[in-house]
Amino acid sequence: MEKDQNINTENQDNEPEELNLEDQGIGSEKNTLENIEEKSEITPETKILELEDKVTRAFAEMENQRRRFEKEREDAFSYGGFAFAKETLNLIDNLERSKQILANDEGLKNSEALKKTLEHFDIINKDMVSIFSKNGIIAIDSIGKKLDPNFHQAMMEIDDDQKEPGTILQEIQKGFMMKDRLLRPSLVGVSKKTENKEEKSEEIKENSGN
Repeated sequence: MEKDQNINTENQDNEPEELNLEDQGIGSEKNTLENIEEKSEITPETKILELEDKVTRAFAEMENQRRRFEKEREDAFSYGGFAFAKETLNLIDNLERSKQILANDEGLKNSEALKKTLEHFDIINKDMVSIFSKNGIIAIDSIGKKLDPNFHQAMMEIDDDQKEPGTILQEIQKGFMMKDRLLRPSLVGVSKKTENKEEKSEEIKENSGN
C-alpha cells in the first residue's frame, strides 16, 4: 500500500502545470497588437485632410503676420515724427507769446519798429503753419464750436447768456491734429449761463437755515 501511495504522489508531481498566459504578459501583448492594428486603419483620405488643415492654418498665420507688419510699417511712416512734431509746437506758442508781449509794450506801441517786427513774426508763423500742413499737421478749429473732450480741454467758464452753455468762446492755446491723431488738445474757455444773484442769495439763506 505504501508503494502505491508513493507512486501516486510521484505522478502528481510529474503532471505539467497549466500556464496562465495573462500572468506571463502574453495577453497584454495581444492587446497592444490590437491597438496597433486599429491605428494602422487611418485612411489616406483622413491623413490628407489633416495635412490640408495644417497647411490652411499655417497660411492664415502667415497672412496675419503680413498684415501686422504692413500696419506697423504704415504707422511708422505716417506717425514716426509724432513726438518731434509735438515738441515743435512750442515754437509756435513762443512766437505768439512774443508777439503779445511786444504788442503790449507801452514804449513800442504805434512805433514803426514794432510794426515791422510783428510783420516778420507773422511771416515766420505762416511759414511754420505751411510746413506743418504739408506734413499732415492741422490746427483744430475751436472758436464757436461745441466743447468736445476728444479735441478740447476746458480751462475756464465765461458767463454768457447769448451762447449755449459749453460753447467755446476763447482759445487759450491752439490744438493740433496729426492726420487722424490728436497731437494736442485745444485749451479753451467755454460759455455758461449767468447766475441769478438774488436766487443764489435765497438759496444760501435756505441752506444756512437748515
